[in-house]
Amino acid sequence: MTEERSHLKVLGDPPVLTGAARPKMPMIDAHRRPRGPYAFAAALLSHLVPAALRDFPDLVAAHDIEILAAAPELAGLVKARVKAPRGTIDAGLTDEERILVPAPRRTLRLANGIAEFVRDAVPPGSSVVVCNAAAADPTDTELIDVLMRRVPPAILAITLYSGGPEPPLDHRDPGELWELVDRCMREGFLHAVAELGELGMAATEQGGDLWWRFAQRTATALGGLGRTAQARALWDRVRLASQDPAMHAAAAYGTAMLDARHPDPARRDLTRARAWLNLAIAVSRLLPDPAERAFKLGFDRNGLALVELREGRADAALALVESAIELAGELGARHPVHRMVLLANRAQLLAGRGQVKEALEDYAAAITLDPGFPDYYLERGNLLFRLGRHDEALADFERAIDAGPPLPEGYYNRAELRTVRGDTDGALADLGHVIELDPSYLDAYINRAGLLAALDRDEAARADVEVGLALAPGNPHLLTVLGQLETAAGRLAEAADALDRAVEGAPDLAAAWGNRGILRYATGDLEGAIADLTRAIALQPQPDLYANRAVVLRVLGRHAEAEADDHRAAQP
Repeated sequence: MTEERSHLKVLGDPPVLTGAARPKMPMIDAHRRPRGPYAFAAALLSHLVPAALRDFPDLVAAHDIEILAAAPELAGLVKARVKAPRGTIDAGLTDEERILVPAPRRTLRLANGIAEFVRDAVPPGSSVVVCNAAAADPTDTELIDVLMRRVPPAILAITLYSGGPEPPLDHRDPGELWELVDRCMREGFLHAVAELGELGMAATEQGGDLWWRFAQRTATALGGLGRTAQARALWDRVRLASQDPAMHAAAAYGTAMLDARHPDPARRDLTRARAWLNLAIAVSRLLPDPAERAFKLGFDRNGLALVELREGRADAALALVESAIELAGELGARHPVHRMVLLANRAQLLAGRGQVKEALEDYAAAITLDPGFPDYYLERGNLLFRLGRHDEALADFERAIDAGPPLPEGYYNRAELRTVRGDTDGALADLGHVIELDPSYLDAYINRAGLLAALDRDEAARADVEVGLALAPGNPHLLTVLGQLETAAGRLAEAADALDRAVEGAPDLAAAWGNRGILRYATGDLEGAIADLTRAIALQPQPDLYANRAVVLRVLGRHAEAEADDHRAAQP
């Protein structure tokens, strides 16, 4: 008999392990105090990467971004062996040119990439013991959760202790602390920026240049984490501490974005955001340096364009973005990321106006500025998909997937394209991978449940519906699939309840009306079935809807109308 292995989480301190009880790897201390983010990951990678470079160099190359984000001390070793490293242009830019802040979800991408590397690099039957998990940085906490979910214990058994020996207190010099905060911001380790940035502000003179840099990073990180009240309070501290116009312009812009981009749409205050952006623009116009003035004004106008767009004034938004692009022309080769963002924003606005050729040209120009940045491949791919240019869209989705750490959106978009092309198996595989990467990805459950139901794989479809409804109770798309499944199972009362709720929650969802029409036909409510199918056809004409309505019309003796629907159903 073989002993079954499992991952373990243990409250308390680890025991002292000796002799045969020792794990195949040394115990790893995950406490965030000594190094900040990815203390556990760096130690694990330092153990695995040298051997992997010798035995599986292509595996390291496939995960170079993730490895170096977590363990930058391996850069010399990895870059010496990886011939074509991936990455964006950010690494070669000055501090003021690095304007993009990675979304909080980037760490999940990194965690999935590291987990895939570990799964393939570690000798099967390995084990690792981790201590001080309760004091780990959120990056390590997330990574350990992903490892336990995605790496079978037969390959790497993880024993996690919440406690452990207390590391020495942190006495970093403010210059050294700044380097860590700056790296964490570049990589998207926002929790660490918020924590370490406060330490940096406390250790520097309020209102001074270094204090300002700590404050700006900290407030931006707090906003990115959705901690808007704390971010707003910090921007207020900046205003109280300084009379520098550049600081006030940046603080006004940062405060505006808290209102314009609040994670809860109901709590966005676009009027207040506009007021702050107007102030930012007014102050930026006073900046004495022409290049700084052109950059700051363009940056602020781009922010105001977001407000205009969300208030339904797309033409005004486009005019602002174009004025920002004109200002960027005064910067020469500087600020390439700023120009990339502006071009992509104009592409979005042009696409919304139906100016497809111009939009595609702007996307191409944006991508040329940084071919390693995945987001605009996704955006251009979506536009090409809507245009029916499926091969080009597929190429863009796959470029986005290949550009960096595992990207759930890339696989999700490819699944939608594969569905339209009739590649159901490929779509299901992609949606399964999306869910493996991010078990909270609601739309993947919705789409997979619909595909499975269409294949009469009702049990699997129902499992996805149940998980999805646990994530989003009352979701109309999932209720529609549930109604379809209940109808097929003969539980007509349950089906009616689900479909009634779907129609009520999403009156413009054609599938809900269509499925309720089928249910009403099954229950003998022929006039109700006609009404629902007619409503579905008005929302989204589909051959199957016409065919279903033809069946009901024929039962009612309305043969001419039924023949007309049969004719429509036969049209390509």
